Amino acid sequence: MQKQTVAYDSKIEGEVIVTQADAVINWIRKHSVWPMPMGLACCAIELMAVGASRFDISRFGMEVMRFSPRQADCMIVSGTVTYKMAEVIRRIYDQMGDPKWVVAMGACASTGGMYRSYATLQGVDRIVPVDVYISGCPPRPEALLDAMIKLQDKIGRERSLKNLTAKTAKTSPELAGVGKDA
Repeated sequence: MQKQTVAYDSKIEGEVIVTQADAVINWIRKHSVWPMPMGLACCAIELMAVGASRFDISRFGMEVMRFSPRQADCMIVSGTVTYKMAEVIRRIYDQMGDPKWVVAMGACASTGGMYRSYATLQGVDRIVPVDVYISGCPPRPEALLDAMIKLQDKIGRERSLKNLTAKTAKTSPELAGVGKDA
């Protein structure tokens, strides 16, 4: 069994662990990602395989696939994005709560793939911000697992408390000073 190292400035004083709020928030977020599958074409088959017992995405804290955007925080766009579906994807993305992340799975979701037609969007990043790209046609389930681990690393490096206080300041001016560094 490997010894897990903590990358945060934390110390143990008696039976109390002292650490930064960002470290705790990010640790919770990165180990409880709730993906929402947007299976639009053949890459969705590989996406389904990741949830099955052979590849088992639940080992990484992502077992709860959500089909409601209000319950998900990671959209996995897999397959060809047409202009008809682009509006739907953007609407679903807007319905997701913050923080939220997007994974473009496969060549079609990333760049339009082999389809250069009037009906195909040349990459989902034209309508929503993408955090992780996965190459392949279709990419293997292992590639999706690798991308989700990279997304967890990205979540672990975010400035959560700063973003949280900025949103609080926008929504309630009386709480604008809460959480700021002294």
